[in-house]
Amino acid sequence: MFGNFVQKKLKIGLFFGSFNPIHIGHLIIANSMVELADLDQVWFVVSPQNPFKKKSSLEHEFDRYDLVEKAIENNHKLRVTDVEFRMPKPSYTIDTLAYLSEKNPHHDFKIIVGQDNLSHFHKWKNHEEILKNFGLVVYPRPDSKPSSFDDHPKVTMVEAPMVDISATFIRKCIKAERSIKYIVPDEVIEMIESRKLFGA
Repeated sequence: MFGNFVQKKLKIGLFFGSFNPIHIGHLIIANSMVELADLDQVWFVVSPQNPFKKKSSLEHEFDRYDLVEKAIENNHKLRVTDVEFRMPKPSYTIDTLAYLSEKNPHHDFKIIVGQDNLSHFHKWKNHEEILKNFGLVVYPRPDSKPSSFDDHPKVTMVEAPMVDISATFIRKCIKAERSIKYIVPDEVIEMIESRKLFGA
């Protein structure tokens, strides 16, 4: 009877971003996706520093990874991955999807994107392949315009809370020594202060 056992595929939503730093807006989106979008888990895919771009205000990828890990440590439905740290740069979403699918054949991956991304999704590398083999889970964003992908069968629109928090605003507050309590989880604030990140 064991020969007929089929492992259930996990449905994973991939949430790409620099998370510079992670804040409650990211966490609300991720938790809404995993609760409302028929996903088993959401993985935060932390973007590495692009060697071809000026560093500007982007903290080191390992620090940003650690901040995400700290923020989600008590939620077993949320995970963080450094998969793009080891990939050729700049990395394209389709390449990350191909790599993760090869390494995790028992997972079904979808991309989590803001609705404002749909209007230029056609410019993504191999966007048709992304839709055909993976699909998108979309959360609302302020001032999003209708797109040709809104009614696509591989695009799932989710009525998540509309959160508009700027990481740039958070970094400015940190440099100005203003409180970011309630915008960033307390444990993340502690790590930012202890490592003196973002000019803290």
